[in-house]
Amino acid sequence: MTELSTAAFWDELRQSTQSRIGLGRAGDSLPTQRVLEFKAAHAAARDAVHVPLDVDTLVAAVAAVGIGDPVVVTSLATSRGEYLRRPDLGRQPDDLTAVPRTDADVGFVLSDGLSPLALMEHGAGLLAALATELGDGYSLAPPVIATEARVALGDHIAVAMGVRTVIVLIGERPGLSVADSLGIYLTHLPDTSRTDADRNCISNIHPPEGLGYTVAARIAAGLVEGARALGRSGVALKDNSRDNPAAAVELGAPRL
Repeated sequence: MTELSTAAFWDELRQSTQSRIGLGRAGDSLPTQRVLEFKAAHAAARDAVHVPLDVDTLVAAVAAVGIGDPVVVTSLATSRGEYLRRPDLGRQPDDLTAVPRTDADVGFVLSDGLSPLALMEHGAGLLAALATELGDGYSLAPPVIATEARVALGDHIAVAMGVRTVIVLIGERPGLSVADSLGIYLTHLPDTSRTDADRNCISNIHPPEGLGYTVAARIAAGLVEGARALGRSGVALKDNSRDNPAAAVELGAPRL
């Protein structure tokens, strides 16, 4: 295979993946440009974890969605460093007295997680898509923004809200390809005793490269409907949004 055809081969494969493949060689190492690209990606991932959430800006963006003024709560982790060292503290609430009890069908918790950047970039947009998809069929509680938060903190907040289903939007652990990916964790009949087996996850939400807001919202709406029919979420509940080939084309065959 000639050098030109080899380059074309790898260029074509790169259209199907964000993985670092076919990077080439410079002696016994990588080309300088590829090394610098790796270092830049690593720095972006670290920044995504450590840069604090701009709460005031997010509150304004979430309020503009129009389903209620958000309440801001935090976990027992008192700093970003403690949050990273003590995952257990990120799962426990500090004070939830400001969270209104609504007994709504669906509640939303927007959590910084391991990428506050992802929540800033995509949180309000994804919430708007979810509100549009779910608003006609279900009552929606005012959203809650949670800082220094892990997924399980959403169960405590959901109990305080009195909702039947909680949808947690959370910044996912950054990688060397994506630093701003958002995830959805859905729990039906939330309770503080719930485990990861009781939740459904929709991941890789970061348009335009990842899953789009509308697609993610449609999948979430299907899971809400399925959970209400089944009486539970988690391992017993499956995403059937792509069982219909026509629907799969419409949804863009998302990668979860």
